[in-house]
Amino acid sequence: MEKDTVNTHHASKRINRHLYSRRNLWSGILFGLGLIAFFDEVVFHQLLHWHHFYDLSTTSVGLISDGLFHAFSWFATIAGLFLFADLRRRNALWVTRWWGGVFLGAGVFQLYDGIIQHKIMRIHQIRYVENVIVYDIIWNIFAVALIIVGVILTYKTRRKEMVGGTVSNDPS
Repeated sequence: MEKDTVNTHHASKRINRHLYSRRNLWSGILFGLGLIAFFDEVVFHQLLHWHHFYDLSTTSVGLISDGLFHAFSWFATIAGLFLFADLRRRNALWVTRWWGGVFLGAGVFQLYDGIIQHKIMRIHQIRYVENVIVYDIIWNIFAVALIIVGVILTYKTRRKEMVGGTVSNDPS
C-alpha cells in the first residue's frame, strides 16, 4: 500500500510539473533577470564605479537611474521567488526547468544590456576606457554562454507525449 502512495505522489508531481512547465520557466527567467541585474548594479555601479545606468546626464541623475534599476531588479527577483513558492506549494516545482529559466533570464538580460543599452542606445558603457571592445566581447560572450546553458537545461525538460496522450516518465 505504501508503494502505491509513493507511486501516486510521483505521478502527481510529474503531471503537475508538466501542467506548470511555463510557470517554472517564467519563475526562473524572472529570478535570473533580477539576480544578474542586481549583480550588475552592486558590482559595476556601486563597488567598481564603472558606470551608472544612465550616464548621459549629471551624476545625480545617474544615481537616481541606478536606484530605479535596483528597484526593477528586486521586483523581478521577488516576482520570480513568489512564483517559485507557488510551484513548491502546488508540488509542481521542476528544478531543471527552473534553472534553465534562471540561466536564460540572466543571459538574455546580459545580452540585451551589452548590445541594446551599451551599443545602440549608448546610455552607458561597461567601462570608460580606450579598449572598451575587450570588455564588450567578454560581456557578450558571457551572456551567450548563459543563454546556451539555459537552452540546454530547458531543452532537457521539453514536453514529451506518449501514445494515448499521457505525459512521459521524464526523471529530470
